[in-house]
Amino acid sequence: MRKRFRVRRDNNLKDRIVHLGRQGKQHREDFVAVKDVTFEIEAGTTVALMGANGSGKSTLLKLIGGIVSPSSGSVETRGRMAALLELGAGFHPDLSGRENIYLNASILGLTRAEIDDRFDDIVEFSGIGDFIETAVKFYSSGMYVRLAFSVAIHTDPDILLVDEVLAVGDEAFQRKCMDRIARFRAEGCTIILVSHSAQQVAELCDRGIVLRNGAVVHDGDVDEAIGVLRDVLDGRDDATAAESAESAPITVSSVEVLDAQGARRRAFTSAETLTVRLELQARHEIDRWAAGFSVNTPLGHMVFASNTDLLRSELPTLSGPATVDFCVEALHLGAGTYHVHGNAVAPDEGGIHGIAHGATFTVQTELQTLGTTTADVAVVVRTH
Repeated sequence: MRKRFRVRRDNNLKDRIVHLGRQGKQHREDFVAVKDVTFEIEAGTTVALMGANGSGKSTLLKLIGGIVSPSSGSVETRGRMAALLELGAGFHPDLSGRENIYLNASILGLTRAEIDDRFDDIVEFSGIGDFIETAVKFYSSGMYVRLAFSVAIHTDPDILLVDEVLAVGDEAFQRKCMDRIARFRAEGCTIILVSHSAQQVAELCDRGIVLRNGAVVHDGDVDEAIGVLRDVLDGRDDATAAESAESAPITVSSVEVLDAQGARRRAFTSAETLTVRLELQARHEIDRWAAGFSVNTPLGHMVFASNTDLLRSELPTLSGPATVDFCVEALHLGAGTYHVHGNAVAPDEGGIHGIAHGATFTVQTELQTLGTTTADVAVVVRTH
């Protein structure tokens, strides 16, 4: 599938009059937003479309949703589709919230009877019941978004397209949206999500597709996709990564997070035992080497790190492939998403190799604390 746009350089009336009758390339050019993209999405899965600004994510989502047509190729979908691309696109500013619910829901494919049946649920989810008879032009941006999102999600779609709408609204509303999308996922809805948030992607998605300049550069595991996205955003391409791996005497081929039973997992409770596994590859026999890992927040703040030197591990001579397991008995992390980086080095030969965002996991805790660590806190109050 391919999508090409014609971009004009003479966008104002004066330029068009001056250039009237001139059809040269200097006044217009073709821009290919999506380049020969081909993939299939299995029903019931949640897929993230990721990439830098201008990489073609939103255009691809609009192609899937049928909002724009491909220049070549085709899109085949099955089932009822709801697109959260531009919230409130069907709203009229002079109509009330009630009237806009009926208008927007009709655009999204609901009948009058279906809207009547779901009206109270839409209003309750939006949280703007006191202003439902007010013209939406008097709504705050938060109220506008809440109402638009509430209408869209009550269409009970088979396929849900989401384009960065979870980046708007306050934190409580974002969590409410995430919970509803997670419920859609549990009910077997197919979800295609565009997001710049590694936390949202790790929490919701089964698969990650990374775009760069309109082309797919990765399609597969979410943890690997987040790592590829970080490389793309930091300007590291495949050639640079390959050159780094080729020059290093020892390389990290993969990073995994396992539970106490040795199974790969993405969700843990605070203080639960976990293992960070690094798969290494030595280019030749290496007597002195070291390996380590770090656990970072999505903003890049390190919360915990260790390595074989700090642990004073006695390491065998390395030749060929090897596995290094770091067993963490009780890591008291606060609720949130964390990324694991792995690295290895041969000090006598120079050159360190690592994988950033090699694995991602989330932590849940029942302790009522904030921050990246947890603790049992007792309160003692004395009055005088």
